[in-house]
Amino acid sequence: MIEEKIKQLGFELPEVAKPLASYIPAKKVGNLVMTSGQIPVVKGELKYTGKVGKNLSEEDGKKAAQICALNCLAAIKSVIGSLDNIEEVVKLTVFVNSSTDFTAQPKVANGASELIGKIFGDSGLHVRSAVGVNELPLNAAVEIEMIVKVK
Repeated sequence: MIEEKIKQLGFELPEVAKPLASYIPAKKVGNLVMTSGQIPVVKGELKYTGKVGKNLSEEDGKKAAQICALNCLAAIKSVIGSLDNIEEVVKLTVFVNSSTDFTAQPKVANGASELIGKIFGDSGLHVRSAVGVNELPLNAAVEIEMIVKVK
């Protein structure tokens, strides 16, 4: 069971984060589920704000990315009922609120990618984009979108 695996890794699957504007957290199209961008919100509180490479470390960014990935999984669960219905993780798009000279976005994105790998094993192998951006909503440190294929 995927949720058991998440607990064994020392994490908790959160409640679905409430959308900040006019959109839904996730949408199923055929056998794919796509999430809206998820920021590092835990129990309604934004945990990591600011720019990675300026007032946040690379390690802070990785931890923010882990939270975002868990929020993506929560959004997916809200559409498919159980994370056990995920056949494979297809893609992550990771946006990092970066200082002008920060270029380690892939290392920040590894926070999410490595967690997904631990949770799903080979089914968690995915393609990915890691992009540095000037700003994110609410000054979030990281925002992630996820696409999964469901059974």
